Amino acid sequence: MISYTPFWKTLKASKETTYTLIHHHHISSATIDRLRHNRGISTLKLNDLCRILRCQVDDILRYEPDENDQSL
Repeated sequence: MISYTPFWKTLKASKETTYTLIHHHHISSATIDRLRHNRGISTLKLNDLCRILRCQVDDILRYEPDENDQSL
């Protein structure tokens, strides 16, 4: 399962807030909601967040094995 827990830590350590992401950087509130609920976001949005927060992808997400993952 992909977890966006690192995103919230990175956001807290930055000068940005969810308000500035939405209103100044035009990240949709739906994207913020998807991050809150560990739902998928596009690589374009990942790129935008990394650019805005000046960070790496692993500062936004991490993979956590989950027994509910679909089998391969």
